[in-house]
Amino acid sequence: MHIQASPALPTLRLLPAFLLLALVVPFLSACGYNTIPTQEEQAKAAWSEVLNQYQRRADLIPNLVETVKGYASHEKDVLEGVVEARAKATQVTVTPETLTDPNAFKAFQDNQAGLTSALSRLLAVVENYPDLKANQNFLALQAQLEGTENRIAVARRDYIEAVRVYNTSLKTFPAMIWNTLWFRNEPFQNFTVAEDKLEAPKVNFGTKQGG
Repeated sequence: MHIQASPALPTLRLLPAFLLLALVVPFLSACGYNTIPTQEEQAKAAWSEVLNQYQRRADLIPNLVETVKGYASHEKDVLEGVVEARAKATQVTVTPETLTDPNAFKAFQDNQAGLTSALSRLLAVVENYPDLKANQNFLALQAQLEGTENRIAVARRDYIEAVRVYNTSLKTFPAMIWNTLWFRNEPFQNFTVAEDKLEAPKVNFGTKQGG
């Protein structure tokens, strides 16, 4: 006699697996399994914003240099210094996937700091040219540059905090257990130069000499 298997039997056989899964998933979440990938993505997103703002600054520089050149063409060394610094700053790229590379990160940071110094020298020279300081195109570029420097400061601050949280998780219980057994992630690099050293120089472009 042929006995047809009950459709409920396969479901009953899988029931222990379903119960185990129902128990394990909340456990994994509660014990920090999701902490590392979540915080890693948050740090990568913060870094992408840092890159966006530095690129925004780099994009402003050609027009800024051309505008200054129209009034102070004989300031050749200063102008060339900005162009060269911009070239170096855009040569080194640290993608979100290579944030664990200390050499690449240091090169990126040093080159961006070099560009800031070059811009500082350029803006100091501008103080000697009242007509340039009153030029509407220059004033607009200066305002954009100042706004970008502020955005860079905010993006850097957010990245520093995101990396602090992420790197701390890699070294503390319980997330460190999952990192040791499963993820094997390396800490992300972080900025080492004081934030105020990378701020745009504070120059009053609207004040005339003797006014």
